[in-house]
Amino acid sequence: MVTAINGYDFARKGALLLAGTILSGVPAFAQTAPAASPSAGPSTAPTGTATRTGATRVAPPVVTPVGAPVSVRTIKTLRVEGSQRIEGETVLSYTKLRVGIPYTAETLDQALKDLQASDLFADYSIAGVEDGNIVLRVRENPIINRVIIEGNKALKSDKITKEIKLAPRQIFTRTAVRQDIARIIELYRRQGRFAAVIDPKMVNLDQNRVDVVFEISEGPKSKVRQINILGNEVFSDDQIRGQMATKQSRLFRLLSSATSYDQDRLSYDQQKLRQFYLTQGYADFRVTSAVAELTPDKKDFIITYVVEEGKRYKFGDVTVDSQIRDFDNTKLAATLPLKKGDWYNAKLVEDSVDNLSQTAGLFGYAFTEVNPEFQKDAETLTMGINFNIAEAKRTYVERIDINGNTQTQDKVVRREIRLAEGDAFNSFQVKRSQDRINSLGYFADKMEIKQLPGSAPDRVILETNLEEKSTGELQLSAGYSSLERFIIQANITQRNFRGKGQELRAGVNYSSYSKSIELGFTEPYLFDKNIAVGGDIFRRDYNSFNYVGNDRQTNYSQVSTGFQLRAGVPLTEFWSLSARYGLSYDEVSLDSQYLNADGSCNLEVAGRYLCEAIGNRWTSSVGYSISRDTLNSRLRPTAGSRFSFSQDFAGLGGDVKYLRTRLEGSKYANLGSGFIGSIVAEGGYIHPLESSPGPGRDPIRITDRFYLGEPQFRGFDIRGVGPRVLRAGYVIAADGSQSVQTDRDQIQDDALGGRAYYLARAEIEIPLGSGARELGLRPSIYAQVGSLFGIKKPLPTFNYDQAKSAAGALLFNADGSPTLLQNQYKDSGNNPLYLTPEVAATATTPGIASVQTICPVGVIAAGATTCSGTTANARYLNPNIYQETFLGNSAKPRLSVGIGVNWNSPFGPLRIDLAKALLTQKGDDPKLITFNVGTQF
Repeated sequence: MVTAINGYDFARKGALLLAGTILSGVPAFAQTAPAASPSAGPSTAPTGTATRTGATRVAPPVVTPVGAPVSVRTIKTLRVEGSQRIEGETVLSYTKLRVGIPYTAETLDQALKDLQASDLFADYSIAGVEDGNIVLRVRENPIINRVIIEGNKALKSDKITKEIKLAPRQIFTRTAVRQDIARIIELYRRQGRFAAVIDPKMVNLDQNRVDVVFEISEGPKSKVRQINILGNEVFSDDQIRGQMATKQSRLFRLLSSATSYDQDRLSYDQQKLRQFYLTQGYADFRVTSAVAELTPDKKDFIITYVVEEGKRYKFGDVTVDSQIRDFDNTKLAATLPLKKGDWYNAKLVEDSVDNLSQTAGLFGYAFTEVNPEFQKDAETLTMGINFNIAEAKRTYVERIDINGNTQTQDKVVRREIRLAEGDAFNSFQVKRSQDRINSLGYFADKMEIKQLPGSAPDRVILETNLEEKSTGELQLSAGYSSLERFIIQANITQRNFRGKGQELRAGVNYSSYSKSIELGFTEPYLFDKNIAVGGDIFRRDYNSFNYVGNDRQTNYSQVSTGFQLRAGVPLTEFWSLSARYGLSYDEVSLDSQYLNADGSCNLEVAGRYLCEAIGNRWTSSVGYSISRDTLNSRLRPTAGSRFSFSQDFAGLGGDVKYLRTRLEGSKYANLGSGFIGSIVAEGGYIHPLESSPGPGRDPIRITDRFYLGEPQFRGFDIRGVGPRVLRAGYVIAADGSQSVQTDRDQIQDDALGGRAYYLARAEIEIPLGSGARELGLRPSIYAQVGSLFGIKKPLPTFNYDQAKSAAGALLFNADGSPTLLQNQYKDSGNNPLYLTPEVAATATTPGIASVQTICPVGVIAAGATTCSGTTANARYLNPNIYQETFLGNSAKPRLSVGIGVNWNSPFGPLRIDLAKALLTQKGDDPKLITFNVGTQF
């Protein structure tokens, strides 16, 4: 049987039942727990008995004659009836009734109250009042078998279960049910569901057990329908609403959580309003009332603010009164952003306090108090401010405590701290130390170095509380990239090897167009000196490709095997110098489709520029880099800058000689409200140190040049920017007329790279809510500009003869292009080739196949050196003719704008970009959407 608990009139403390009579004996009292049907009217007790239910019931008053004595009797026997789980002695212990003590009506009523307060019994009564043989009759509250939650969708059951008190094997009480209903309703109100209704029910089972069922009707989320502003005159309602975290429910805010009503957000908005007015000069502003009214249907809230704007103030005299002798008050005041006559701004006052505290910290005063004193003049509407810097002693570092590091050795952290025990305190060095430790990436983000008082007023303890995070990464992934199609990766990296800050890495990558295996090791502090050394061993197999239509095909492959050694030292706190030496062996070969039967390069198919790239060569290079780094984090910077200049000289032995120069710079800034702005720029140039190997050939090989496009230049395809050769075939109609192929998808596109490039990007990272941040989503908008250029124009692969009329005039096609003659093949000695006539087989004689010869007539017999015979041979002609165009070798800028999203997805990092190329040069390959899954970005 299911009984609706919320239909009960839950128990209340009853009033005393007054009874007594002079003529008859003491009437008996009985109390019973709430009846099954609380709606029933008061029951009538038998003679000598009064009933107490869970609801308060008061017996009709009995008039006692004045002066009549109250009857008192003694308890002769005392026993308990009806208890099952609870011992009788335990039941009696909840009351003050004992054998041999006198009792009155008040004594017995108090005993019933005590039983009710225990929350252990559903029914309780007292019998045997007339003769002193007292019997406590009880019926125990049932045991909870299960707690069932039904109808909940917005809140998961486990979240509700954690908040409620009722649980299996506990004693059921109506008070606990009431309390749990209140807790569940509060949970839904925190979610903005004020229309939620909880209907509790109880299912009676055998052995005095029950199932408790909470039937939940969640209702819709209560939105903020309207925000009313009363009393504002200077700023409009929309301007004021724009400062609030709470937003009015509108269709365009369908996915926003800011439209839900939240009591805490209401208080926060009042603070936001006050901050806004204080930054605009209204020092007397106040919110006189803020009322949130729930509509009758409980679906929406209407919030009304009543404000008093007050008068607008300007800054009066701004002075500094420093008790520290080292400071010049006048000079300090001149450095503050507050100027007399400007509108009052409370934010500038806070910034000034911070600036003065930081200035004191730079001079070694760790615990300086800066107190702004305001002199408000209501007549002149000015706000004078005197910044009082309390007297302080120069502070020294007494001790540096490092806590929380279990894996990382202390010295790894200490060597990043710019202060040592005994040094004069310096707030700038503390901040710098904090940034350097965070940049290690070994600890939880936003670690702060706390400044605690030392053993004396002039001593400070720097406490570094660390929370280590995993520094080992094992990545086994398969993914898909618009760059490399299907990808398989296996990489293992330990960035804090043995807790010494060493980095050890190994990786294997395999895709349709690249394969590599690499091993690397870096020691950041050699022999505990600030000297970083490292090395890499690698083998990389890279396949270059081009497009013919949507068909992506490999043109040349480059297999590089080698190693690199490197070392670096700091020059100052921000400047560093590094050097490196590398040796590699490159094997460059063409795909089989570009080769002749004898293995030589097929000029017709590959093109002259690809045939010239074939060969094996050693590259021995030495280089250096000088850089300045003030970034607050090397992993995800939000402030600071980085500049780097590097050069690599190839020619210390080997077959390759050039000087490669690169320049890189970046600047990051916190724009406020969670927005992070950045500007990143880079450029490079390769200067050849050897002469050109021939006409139309650039001294920098195609494998050593710069390339530009996806992923670094979003909005363009991979290698989609810069010098390239387009090979468009001629379409020959049935009547012999020719036309150049114009469909870009049917034109062979070979990127040649460049000797010079530049690229710049301006980007703003957009903040999201906490839920999106937990998912690892980081959207951004950006604009990029760049170019690739600077190589020699290659010679055309073939020079076709132009057809002439019988009269000797040049012939042109209908599209204006020249009519070309088919090209005659030549042998390795540049002799024109011919084909001998083919003789068909007969019933009596075998056929003779056509063969190549250099003889226009006849053939060269075995052992002979000249042609003999009278049979004319046909010219061996190339049936395919095409137009070869060199494009893109221009320093003119290319420009793209777009939006991208980084997502640390469960199946690997993902980057999606939607970028539109606004400025292009002829030959460039724009691309609207790019994405990568399973690879780092």
